[in-house]
Amino acid sequence: MYTLFAKTLKKLRNDKGISQRELAERIYVTRSTVARWESGSRLPDAVMIFRLSKYLDTDINTLLSAMMESDDAPNIIVVDDKKIFLSGALPILEEVMPEATIMGFSRPSEAIEYAKTNRIALAVLDIEIGKTNGMDLCRTLLSLNPHTNVVYLTAHIEYAFDAWSTGASGYLLKPITQEAVRAQLQNIRYPFSWGKRCRN
Repeated sequence: MYTLFAKTLKKLRNDKGISQRELAERIYVTRSTVARWESGSRLPDAVMIFRLSKYLDTDINTLLSAMMESDDAPNIIVVDDKKIFLSGALPILEEVMPEATIMGFSRPSEAIEYAKTNRIALAVLDIEIGKTNGMDLCRTLLSLNPHTNVVYLTAHIEYAFDAWSTGASGYLLKPITQEAVRAQLQNIRYPFSWGKRCRN
């Protein structure tokens, strides 16, 4: 359920003093589509978000931030073919993000399948994953959900410059630390609630 987005949209619409039908007519969707957004069962796509922000006269980031919040714990995935790094990263991420659901994958194909049925808030990807390039995996994950935050995990700092062209938020050098993870979380493109510690 996308409760925060639903509440945000309904409040913005009510503040404008318009009905669901009126909003639907203005942005060229059906009233039932608006109703689904306000019930929290569906989210609008990027084009609709732009239309909503324009018609409701609100900052588009207000709607995008609300989209990234839900009643469920955020889903975090880590993809690294070296199990020693994978095992080391998971407890660090869990300590930093105690309210998140964190899953590790050694095979990119398994991560993609998981992303097809789960909304990923953050993907931490090794750049060299066996025969797979982590940057290609990044593009695949973003095609499934453009609002997934991607952070690369690498032992090679020279890859950092290439990372920016893929839509990633940043990178972490191995071995990762809690301090480095927290610093990256402050700079991700699509903020999400990642634990009580971040709200203090």
